[in-house]
Amino acid sequence: MCIFASTKQSKMSFFTRKYPVSQSNILLDCAMYGAIVFLILYVLQPFGVNMYKENKFLVSLLFGAITFGCCYLFELAIKPLHKKTSPWLVWHEALSVLANVLFIGFCNFIACSLLFHYPISFSVFLQFLYWTLIIGIIITVFSVGFSYYRHLRNQLESLIDKTTEEQTDVVVTIHDTSVRGNDLQLPINDLLYIEAQKNNVSVCYMKDDKAHTSVLHTTLTSVLTDLHEYENIFQCHRSFVVNLNNISSARGNSNGYQLKLGNDSTIIPVSRTYVPKLRSFIA
Repeated sequence: MCIFASTKQSKMSFFTRKYPVSQSNILLDCAMYGAIVFLILYVLQPFGVNMYKENKFLVSLLFGAITFGCCYLFELAIKPLHKKTSPWLVWHEALSVLANVLFIGFCNFIACSLLFHYPISFSVFLQFLYWTLIIGIIITVFSVGFSYYRHLRNQLESLIDKTTEEQTDVVVTIHDTSVRGNDLQLPINDLLYIEAQKNNVSVCYMKDDKAHTSVLHTTLTSVLTDLHEYENIFQCHRSFVVNLNNISSARGNSNGYQLKLGNDSTIIPVSRTYVPKLRSFIA
């Protein structure tokens, strides 16, 4: 029962994650979808196109053009919603894609009825709606899922909710346990990452717009204890702790990620064990 509840909660949390709104060229994307429909109809000739006795090229081109027009109109209509709805979530995108597929399918259905002189009846429309929904759900799952995880792999930093503004005046202390050691105090927003080095830790932080490093005699466990109240301080590897607010680039997949923080060139690994927890920080 607990496993089922946990799986269900994980699926629901996926739909409430922040979805990256594409900044790609709308005309180009719509033209691509129209071309795909044209090629499918002209090359494969499904849905009775092979029995059409007139010019198959023109009829395929017509449906491709209808797809392009519908897609373009839908994208123009949905664009204001992207600006008004913040953040744009996965379930928003899923509904958007499904609605787009239904709109394109409906317009092509009307065009098909007029072109092939099919009688438009309620039963025929329900059958069309049934198959369009099935196809639309498949397209939605693949489109949204693939786009999300591709973006997650390449631009993880843009999906993480950051607390930089809330922590503007927060100063943290990292204790040095050696006899003559000096504790390190710094604004939490300047902290980049901390690396375990045998009996010491190396703390990398920003100072005067440059990355600096201080070595303290302590353990990573002690540092995590000192900073436990800050959710953006995240252990991503057995030897590394990072400040999620300062991720400047992220690359990887479900097997692990590689992070860069601030303007420091060091590549910080995120081991596979910590990937699920890292994703939990995505809104």
